[in-house]
Amino acid sequence: MTNQLFFDFDGTIANSEQGIVNAIKYMVDQLNLPHLTDAEYRTFIGPTLTSSLNRYFPELTEDQVVTGVKAYQKSYGDTGMFEMTLYPNIERILTQLKDAGYRLNVASTKTETVLTDVVEHFKLGHYFEGLYGATIDERDRSSKSAILAYGMQQSGAMADHTIMIGDRYTDMDGGTDNHVKTLGVTYGFGDAAELRAAEATAIVTAPLEIPDAVAELLK
Repeated sequence: MTNQLFFDFDGTIANSEQGIVNAIKYMVDQLNLPHLTDAEYRTFIGPTLTSSLNRYFPELTEDQVVTGVKAYQKSYGDTGMFEMTLYPNIERILTQLKDAGYRLNVASTKTETVLTDVVEHFKLGHYFEGLYGATIDERDRSSKSAILAYGMQQSGAMADHTIMIGDRYTDMDGGTDNHVKTLGVTYGFGDAAELRAAEATAIVTAPLEIPDAVAELLK
């Protein structure tokens, strides 16, 4: 049975803060909402945009949330989607894991179209067998749990041969909901306290620590 790894993208493979936060600020302006702090904007990275809007602006109607998501997608698609940098050594560890026989996938709350474009732009496509993301309106497949479930079904992944790797509690919850082990990374947008609270199976602090942690979890 092939061991499969599902990587979150933002905060795990790439530091995408600049493009995402700029698009969120554009969205906030379009909705005529008061601006948040930069620290608060960073918490939008990982969870679905809809859930973050409902968290910080509970007064918004469902139609306003949909309008906000569309405004974000326009700004992000026009200028923000490539405003990111790959984390140091991430390609090295992807090569190492692929050479070791793991099947690599991405499970991201980006829409699948954006995810595919970003992966192609950074020439990462040869590492991954599957790219699994959200549906464009976030009404069907949006949560990390639903995206991972879809990815596992499409790839034929078995729970006891699968790990979800990510930097936020949503990644850990997605893994738990799908009965797979989880590997939290603290070099992204979450921290060790958040990952522990979400019951990460294991936690690493740098990309170079991922291969050993994966081997230990799947031994």
